[in-house]
Amino acid sequence: MEEVNTNQAPDAIGPYSQGTLNDGRVYVSGQGPVDPDSGEIVSDDVAEQTARTLENVAAILDAAGSSFDDVVHANVYVTDMDDYKTVNEVYAEYMTEPYPARAAMEVSRLPIEIAVEIEVVASV
Repeated sequence: MEEVNTNQAPDAIGPYSQGTLNDGRVYVSGQGPVDPDSGEIVSDDVAEQTARTLENVAAILDAAGSSFDDVVHANVYVTDMDDYKTVNEVYAEYMTEPYPARAAMEVSRLPIEIAVEIEVVASV
């Protein structure tokens, strides 16, 4: 296993890697809407949070030599399922057909006060 790390995405906030490479796949840890330069949450708006989250995912994929075109699976976590439609609209702007397999779930809390977190697995 090889660590993937980039300063174009927020630092991990616990004992985990931004991503790992293993056997031709990159596993991107759950990302949220944190600006990698300031370390601050970008907005309270769920569309803006989703876009920043996906930009952070994209940066890690790029550091691993991958992209959204190579994503085979995603997990999407939202703290309010009423935001699901908005998250999907932004998500669809980043992902390409055929869309990856995915799970989406409402969770009561995330490690920081954010509305969305996304993790992916992609081919390299």
